[in-house]
Amino acid sequence: FGKFCPRTVLIDLEPSVIDEIRTGAYRQLFDSSSLITGKEDAANNFSRGYYTVGHEMIDLIMDRIRKVCENCTKLSGFIVF
Repeated sequence: FGKFCPRTVLIDLEPSVIDEIRTGAYRQLFDSSSLITGKEDAANNFSRGYYTVGHEMIDLIMDRIRKVCENCTKLSGFIVF
């Protein structure tokens, strides 16, 4: 604490992009508990990402989003990209 930290949850099924944030120049900016990665990529296959690989992570993702929202005093919306 004692620093500004964006209220964000970064999620990617493929770990290399989020790992770059964990080890790169912005590693001090984001809380490590808000960086969520899968173990494998969905290989640009929507049904694989939605029904199998992504489905395994949904409880963890929703829990992390809930915790971030509970820390907000006046939540006005989400940006999904």
